[in-house]
Amino acid sequence: MARNSKGGRNASSNEPSQRQLRAGELVRHALTDIFIREEFRDPALHGVNITIGEVRTSPDLKHAHVFCSPLGVTEPAAQDDLAKALNRASAFIRGKLGKNIEMKFTPQLHFIADHSYDDGAYMDSIFNRPEVRRDLD
Repeated sequence: MARNSKGGRNASSNEPSQRQLRAGELVRHALTDIFIREEFRDPALHGVNITIGEVRTSPDLKHAHVFCSPLGVTEPAAQDDLAKALNRASAFIRGKLGKNIEMKFTPQLHFIADHSYDDGAYMDSIFNRPEVRRDLD
């Protein structure tokens, strides 16, 4: 990993800094608590269990991309609908987040449907096919 003269990461590196990773985890844990405790007026969010897979923050920590999916739902359309509903409620969620975390700025939240669980399930189904199983053994 290349470092510049001040001991930090190189600006051309695409890897998140340790500060970004810590902030992302802080936001992820706080959002999980908010989703457990809060009731939402939006019917698309009422009674939905939400999984937060990852939070990626910008280098200045003013924006956070939140990868989310409804727990136990595998339809991509339902995942996309959840992300749209959360983006509609992002101002409310951001207000609650600001009270739960100690950061200089409360990041703007951008919710994105997390399809990585579906990708993992698809890869498992491929690995469990008899012709692939035979080659792996």
